[in-house]
Amino acid sequence: MRKMIIAALGAGMMIVSAPVLAQELPVVSGPFWNVSEVTIDDGQFATYADYLAGQYRKNMEFQKSKGWIKDYYILSNNNKRAGEPDLYLITVFDHVTTPAEDIAREKEFNAFMTQNTRQQDAGSGQRAKYRHLGGNYLLQELRWK
Repeated sequence: MRKMIIAALGAGMMIVSAPVLAQELPVVSGPFWNVSEVTIDDGQFATYADYLAGQYRKNMEFQKSKGWIKDYYILSNNNKRAGEPDLYLITVFDHVTTPAEDIAREKEFNAFMTQNTRQQDAGSGQRAKYRHLGGNYLLQELRWK
């Protein structure tokens, strides 16, 4: 009888401990990756590449110097199928900003760019004549523990 009780307790402990072990994941949350799809009209790639090498790069390098972003990438879709974008613009950052952070960053960024938000929006509108924004994804990297 005593062996049966000990066996039952042992089995019970195994059942209770299994879910605790299952809760430990082999991955942890890493940085966020914002991926934007960009399609460029035929014959306008050089124009957009000039923008990327100038204003866009200046913008991203400023954000990186402030620690707002970790890195950024421009990926070309070399085997583009119908309906797919030409480029993917990727920004990597540690956390999603709060509304207060957004306001503070906007003020600092506007001062750096010597433009206000409306002027920057107008510039985006000018690029919309040949550059078209598609989907936007917010992904989070998972890293091994």
